Amino acid sequence: MYLARFSYDVLPANRPSALDFVRREVEAARKDGLDARLLIPLTRAHGGAALQFEVSLNSLDQLDQFRQRGAGSAKETGDWMRAFSDILLSPPAVEILRVDEG
Repeated sequence: MYLARFSYDVLPANRPSALDFVRREVEAARKDGLDARLLIPLTRAHGGAALQFEVSLNSLDQLDQFRQRGAGSAKETGDWMRAFSDILLSPPAVEILRVDEG
């Protein structure tokens, strides 16, 4: 099993909008049958992410499939990505982790 974690850095004033964007991403993943969640750090190191999106995957191919499908139609996904990127301070940091089940 794998975890893909996307970390987003936004200004405090943009946090409510960012929460809405990430919640939409969580909903889209869940509609695809994936286990996904929004993580809100209560504490964070200097330069740490304001919000995180995490999705569990059985294979890495699922990540590509999910990212290609996006959150609705191609136009809706494009609009969502552009609007979200407008409030991000930097591109999202992406971590892909393998879960040790052994």
